[in-house]
Amino acid sequence: MGKNGARVKQKSRLATQIRITYLVLLLPNIIFMVFAFYNLWTSNVRYNDMISSVVSASEFSLDFKEDFDYQTYLLIVGNVSPEESVLPQMLSDAQKVVDGLKDYTGTEDNQRRLLSAEKYLNNLETYISRIQENLEYENKYEANMLIWENDVQIVTALLQETINEYIYYENKQLQINQAASESMYFRTVIITVVIFAFILVSIIVVSYVGPIWITRPIEEQVKQEQKQLRKAEFELLQAQINPHFLYNTLDAIVWSAEAGNNKQVVKMVGSLSDFFRTSLNKGKEIVTIKEELQHVRSYLEIQQIRYQDILSYDIDVDEAIYDYRIPKISIQPIVENALYHGIKNRRGGGTIRITGTEEKDSILITVLDDGAGMTPERLKEVRIGLVYGSSDTNVIYGLYNVNQRIMLNFGEEYGVGIDSAPEAGTAVTIRLPKILTEIVKN
Repeated sequence: MGKNGARVKQKSRLATQIRITYLVLLLPNIIFMVFAFYNLWTSNVRYNDMISSVVSASEFSLDFKEDFDYQTYLLIVGNVSPEESVLPQMLSDAQKVVDGLKDYTGTEDNQRRLLSAEKYLNNLETYISRIQENLEYENKYEANMLIWENDVQIVTALLQETINEYIYYENKQLQINQAASESMYFRTVIITVVIFAFILVSIIVVSYVGPIWITRPIEEQVKQEQKQLRKAEFELLQAQINPHFLYNTLDAIVWSAEAGNNKQVVKMVGSLSDFFRTSLNKGKEIVTIKEELQHVRSYLEIQQIRYQDILSYDIDVDEAIYDYRIPKISIQPIVENALYHGIKNRRGGGTIRITGTEEKDSILITVLDDGAGMTPERLKEVRIGLVYGSSDTNVIYGLYNVNQRIMLNFGEEYGVGIDSAPEAGTAVTIRLPKILTEIVKN
């Protein structure tokens, strides 16, 4: 249940990392799109308003003065009656245009000009009303002509001039807005280039870092599971080794007892007891070198009784390294290989020598035998088996077991090395870190 929960949590974390990666790449695009659309929309609305303002003002200014002056003259001379006159409609249309221009312009000066235009239209309305009142009297022709010449034409001229000023300043504002639009366009281009460069760099970075960032949790989980699997395999192997050795030793004890060699029985039982006491060691996976050497010494004492005609041994380890740490049962499998595949295969027997020295950053423990040795081809096979494992012989699998446990606990820079020559013997070296505490990476 715990592992399933951890895997679900890991999967959720991986999905979150992928979503964050997508968001990092998409966020600049989203920000830029909002910025660009907003600026383009506001600029376009403002530009259309100003164009509409200039067009409406131009239409108003183009013919209004001439038409209004002419229609006023026709009214005065009697060519059209007050009921037929289009002057009220012209004033109404002009007022609508002025009201509409108020919604377009954004400057205070042009707003004031439109207010002046409104006053001029009101004055024209007043003058037309006076002319219509005078038309009811036959002797008011001269008065109407004076209103036309001195009031109507002057006011329409002022109105035309005001509207022309409005158009001029709106066109000027239009040019300013166009320049601002061009500036905004160049800014948009610059921002686009910057965002494109950012996205390009982000893609390069994410393409390199992303896979590591995303796959690292998976790799860590796989490595952890592999470590647990390997430890389970090693524990199973150790459970198989101890009974095998026990059976052989018990057989030797039975033979000695039947032969009446009581002292030898006592010695073997004592060594066997020490051997298994050190093997168990309260369940600790990491022990001191001193404890490991005691374990090996017990093993060699038992084996020397069994193979006293062919086996001798010597343990010469510097006491200065006794307190450093080593994975439990690391030296004994190497000594066992030296006995069964080296000494026993040599006529006349031989010696197993164990040495231990201290270097600047590491500890070296060497198991040397003067047994049969190996051919170069066989030595190559064994070295490959140390790294990749092999099930063809116990010698490779035992060394592989020790090598992998050391690397799992201390790192890949530590482990087992081997040298050998035919008829000259074999030297197996264990390299360990200088660790005095029991805090190791399990």
